[in-house]
Amino acid sequence: MTQAGSAVHGRLGGYELRVLLLLGLAYGFAYFDRMAMTFLGPLVKADLALSNEELGWLGSGLSLTWALGAYFVGRWSDRIGKRKPFLLAALVIFSLCSVFSGLAWSFGSLLVSRIVMGAAEGPFLPICLAIMVAASADSRKGLNAGVVQNVFGSIIGTALAPVVLIAIAEAFDWRAAFFLSGIPGLVLALLIWRFIREPMDEPAMAIPVPRESLGAMIGSELREMRGLMATRNIALCSLVSVFGVGTVVIGSIFMPLYLDGPRGIEPATWSRIMAVIGFSPAVGAVSAGLLSERIGRKPALVLFCALFAIAPAALLWLDASPVVLAMALFASWMGLGSFPLFMGVIPAETLGQARAATAMGAVVAVGEIFGGFALPPLTGRLADSFSLDFALYAQLICGVLAALAALFVAETNPRFVARRPVGRGRD
Repeated sequence: MTQAGSAVHGRLGGYELRVLLLLGLAYGFAYFDRMAMTFLGPLVKADLALSNEELGWLGSGLSLTWALGAYFVGRWSDRIGKRKPFLLAALVIFSLCSVFSGLAWSFGSLLVSRIVMGAAEGPFLPICLAIMVAASADSRKGLNAGVVQNVFGSIIGTALAPVVLIAIAEAFDWRAAFFLSGIPGLVLALLIWRFIREPMDEPAMAIPVPRESLGAMIGSELREMRGLMATRNIALCSLVSVFGVGTVVIGSIFMPLYLDGPRGIEPATWSRIMAVIGFSPAVGAVSAGLLSERIGRKPALVLFCALFAIAPAALLWLDASPVVLAMALFASWMGLGSFPLFMGVIPAETLGQARAATAMGAVVAVGEIFGGFALPPLTGRLADSFSLDFALYAQLICGVLAALAALFVAETNPRFVARRPVGRGRD
């Protein structure tokens, strides 16, 4: 076992801390690039004369290729036993796509840039988490995964992003905001290339793979996916992912529009509200990670998924000041603390490190295809045909269903699994 994969016990430090910081920053700016369309959406919509449905398709196109990239590239990474080359390629490609988004002149050109970005960003998180889990002590796997995905992701991608992007857009225009958001990823690609090692924990799937025809390869991958879905926890985490991704993607697209439109809040004010609640997933990630170590993965997952329902309910029915509204949204967006659990930790603990990226990629893929791709255009069409209230109803329903699906996930925390009576294994 190499040093990269030898962190089993002890305090956080050395290589584990280096991996946590660099991967956290990298994912944070990846999420910054993804969320740029959310915060710049009202400006882009007005400049390019887009409909709500077209805004939905921009989110959906990215979600579809995100899903496909997450599964197939994650599977490829597991089969050859390599993580780092895929991570570096993803960083460079999605950073360049952010620049291309700023060059868009129509709905079609913007959609193409978002589709390519999704294909690059999709495998980024599963591979990031696979590297992080391999470098983490057993007692910190859940916490570190949460820090990478939701502390850095939320602070940079949802707290810093609205303030920085709106400020740049108001000083220059929305195109300049897209141009500048691609720079950090390129810098981090160089740092990761220099300072992160290839994990060598369990190269069990790095075996020679015979050449296959396209049909045989597709059939093989479909059989692999069916095999994964036959595992109870992977199927249930995928179901949680559908509704969890659905509620977050719908909320990310339509909450700023709702604040700007029916709520009548000024852009400077609602951008600050979004910035404040951008810190919420960081609080949720640390809280969910720590709680999952103390009371188990399942109770923490159920609790934090249930928080998703608060945001749409508050926007629809809470007649209060922006400050009170921000507090309610902050509490709700802590639900994103559930994402590292159902997308990363639980699938990895269910199937083991050798198949970690495949398992995580499958959960991400199912969630992005059925929750992130299918729902936003339909929601946008309903909003165009009726009102933006219908977008928030869809967001609310998805949040409730995510919590209900989480009730059936089997516990995977090694401390709690070890306490089970003999004969009861992990699902």
